[in-house]
Amino acid sequence: MSDAFVAQSLDEIRFWSRVMKEHALFLRLGFRCEDTQLIHEAQQHQAIFEDIERRSHEFDLSTDPQTIKEFNTEVRNAAIHIWAFKRRILGLILQCKLPGQNNFPLLVDHVSREANYFRNRLEELNSGRLEPLYDAIIDENIFFLKIMADHAKFIGHLLDPSERKLVEQAREFSNDFDALMYQAIDLSSMRPQSQTVPLLSQFVDENRVSVKSLRDFKKTARDLIEECRIKSIIHPLLADHVFREAERFLFILDMFERSLSGIKVNKREILF
Repeated sequence: MSDAFVAQSLDEIRFWSRVMKEHALFLRLGFRCEDTQLIHEAQQHQAIFEDIERRSHEFDLSTDPQTIKEFNTEVRNAAIHIWAFKRRILGLILQCKLPGQNNFPLLVDHVSREANYFRNRLEELNSGRLEPLYDAIIDENIFFLKIMADHAKFIGHLLDPSERKLVEQAREFSNDFDALMYQAIDLSSMRPQSQTVPLLSQFVDENRVSVKSLRDFKKTARDLIEECRIKSIIHPLLADHVFREAERFLFILDMFERSLSGIKVNKREILF
């Protein structure tokens, strides 16, 4: 283990612990007032990840890797617990046991996929078995393209129907990212023959163009929501949340492009 392990671990934890904390808040806001036990559990998860996020900033690249490995294990366990909580909520919704609650089933599935991704990343880091670059490029894109497509769908459904132009833009982004995701799945099914630098470079470049456009759309929507200039039921924090995840995807795409070009990554650049 090395400073690269420490840097990557802290980067994942700082980003995803904030995401998990916000997921707990969003789920809580969507429950009915009588769902007191679920509300309490969501508050507990929110507090746990808020504490994890705070503690992650007490470490830096000079921290003993063994200490970070132990921290990763602790955070992984918290990610497993919130994943199980999210899947239980999804089951209750799909079985019509929470009539009147306001969390879309796709949203609950979406946030559970992100918890599972976070758990897997920490397991990979601690085991030292990160995916080979070419596999990671395809798999990360499949994961994040689906996330981006989901975001566009959520935005479209949470904007007021009278915001016709923005709703239509969100629908177009949803269709665009669905197409990109299926294109990535096709590339995946052609492995290993599809894993050439020219194909993967074009793949990364094409996705980056679409992600930048969606990122800019999200930023505009976030700013308009914060200024109360459009009609929606989107929480301002949710608008910022999906913007940050698009920024994260762009960061990963940039790392992939540099790796494909043979440029070494400065590990200190990984930490925000």
